[in-house]
Amino acid sequence: MNPHALRRRTILGSTTTLEHPFDIATALTPEGQGRFVGHTAPEYSNMVGPFGGITAATMLRAVLDDPRCSGSPLSLTVNYAGPVATGAFTIDAEPVRTNRTTQHWVVTMRQDDSVATTATVVCALRRPTWSDTEISPPDAPAPDALEVAELPQSPAWLRNYDMRFVAGRGPFVGDGAPSPTSTSTLWVRDAPARALDYPAIAAMSDVFFPRVMLRLGRMVPAGTVSLTVYFHAEIDPRADPGRFVLATARAQHFGNGFFDQSAHLWTDQGAALATSHQLVYFKD
Repeated sequence: MNPHALRRRTILGSTTTLEHPFDIATALTPEGQGRFVGHTAPEYSNMVGPFGGITAATMLRAVLDDPRCSGSPLSLTVNYAGPVATGAFTIDAEPVRTNRTTQHWVVTMRQDDSVATTATVVCALRRPTWSDTEISPPDAPAPDALEVAELPQSPAWLRNYDMRFVAGRGPFVGDGAPSPTSTSTLWVRDAPARALDYPAIAAMSDVFFPRVMLRLGRMVPAGTVSLTVYFHAEIDPRADPGRFVLATARAQHFGNGFFDQSAHLWTDQGAALATSHQLVYFKD
């Protein structure tokens, strides 16, 4: 059995049995209305602190776990105010306004009375309307036709994903040479396989290593400052857990210690799942 397949996690005396490392890492224990306690997971550690995608997923989880939540996620914006230290944290989630169609949340993560992360979440009651998608998924062979990427042992969070690169392998799995473009395209899914839900999509929107590393062909200190994810599809949590997501990302501008990168996520059937945009700090 995979050592991650079954774990027991105790948070402030409350023990819960979970079946997937992602669910363990994002697990929250309620402590009154709108307040939750969680704990960082070493399996999702990054170069400094946790993988930003798991933090985003946990902030979203706080809203979805709140009985006051109405509708499904429409957007998520996470601002990484400071490093998240190893250990426990507290999340406060507050629905600041609920309208007929949308519900607006403010979410704050604290450690030792200091704010580590803030977020806003918009949920919505979706209804059938005219629809169209102006963007198109990139050309890509089927995931079974591609090799599983050989990823390094560090940072640890990489081991929680099955990645199969179409283009833009980057410094983790490439030859270390600079690239004239910052674009990466890959098939990705949780490892071990897990049914796709909104927190998983939020995390997958951040699986792209910083674009500056691809351009320079080497590792440099970098970290996300702000990440926004827009969810385009209704998610059926009963869907086949083995299905891949087609993901592509590129940067727009590098300069003065910051750059921005955008990403698109697609189902294996070519339907738009999510788009995201993030601002990243780097030091060269």
